[in-house]
Amino acid sequence: MTPLRLLFAALAIWGAIHPMYYFITWFQANGWDLMAMVDAWHVNAASSGLVWDLTIAAVALTVWIVAEVVQRRMWLGLIAIPATFCIGVSCGLPLYLFLRSKPGT
Repeated sequence: MTPLRLLFAALAIWGAIHPMYYFITWFQANGWDLMAMVDAWHVNAASSGLVWDLTIAAVALTVWIVAEVVQRRMWLGLIAIPATFCIGVSCGLPLYLFLRSKPGT
């Protein structure tokens, strides 16, 4: 495995674990109510801006993944889409780059 693929794998793992730590901590303190978390994301203009920034990035990443999967027939790349929307762009993007950089694809 190349150093770049290892870096993408490490970033995908970090992008899964680090945000989830904060999400789980919040849920434990405030209850397991997803809509309450969404409300907390929009507590002020700065956090709303960040939410929209990440949402637009997630949609752009999804369009890119789908377009490349159709072209390259690398179906495994589709797992980056639920990773993006269930965990975050910090996991989905490096995961897709890791999968995309596999030799022979």
